[in-house]
Amino acid sequence: MNVVSGWLSAHPVIAGLLIIWSLVWKGLALWKSAELRQKYWFVLILILNTMGILEIIYIFAVAKKYKVEVVEN
Repeated sequence: MNVVSGWLSAHPVIAGLLIIWSLVWKGLALWKSAELRQKYWFVLILILNTMGILEIIYIFAVAKKYKVEVVEN
């Protein structure tokens, strides 16, 4: 834990950029999974922090196979 806090204090700009990177991808993936009503993906993406890797895989590999269908009453 000491190593991580030392690295964060030595490189605050890089740490901030990594946080922003992760939040952007997580937000996009959560939005897409909620839109497609994929509850399991939503929970998985919400819980795991993979610095955007799982989120990118979901957006470009999994979610691309599904489409939102709007039904008008």
